[in-house]
Amino acid sequence: MLESQREAVPRNDDGELDTALAFLSFARSCVLKKVAGLSEEQLRRRLVVSDTTLLGLVQHLTDAERYWFGYTFAGDPRHADVDFDMVVEPDRSPEQVLADYRAAIAESDAHLVAAAGLEVRTARPVGDSPRTLRWVLAHMTSETTRHAGHADILRELVDGATGR
Repeated sequence: MLESQREAVPRNDDGELDTALAFLSFARSCVLKKVAGLSEEQLRRRLVVSDTTLLGLVQHLTDAERYWFGYTFAGDPRHADVDFDMVVEPDRSPEQVLADYRAAIAESDAHLVAAAGLEVRTARPVGDSPRTLRWVLAHMTSETTRHAGHADILRELVDGATGR
């Protein structure tokens, strides 16, 4: 029997930033829910041909948060060279990976809240020109939801839990 992790999508509709951030936050929480309660072996288990694991997805999304909100939007050079790798080194514990993701989320949200609006342009170009914060927010929401779907499938393969 499959266990459901289903929860309702956000109902926030008070403004563009409020709605967009609610959906990004929802996607992030879905990712965190997919890894909750699993052992280190389960989090590191490779269930597909690629090197993708549940823990690797979290590490990848941490890098994405830091690169897109920290480096691209805010211009923080510390995050210029993230590698987006899905392979988590054996000496990095699941607790470290999850703490890093939560810290990256908090940093990203601080950039979002501090911005003067969604029309603000990125400090670094995307391709050949800067983009708006709106674009970065939409990009990260799509990136996070895509990987939340991957995490949902991996979690189902690990222990049968499903749902968003």
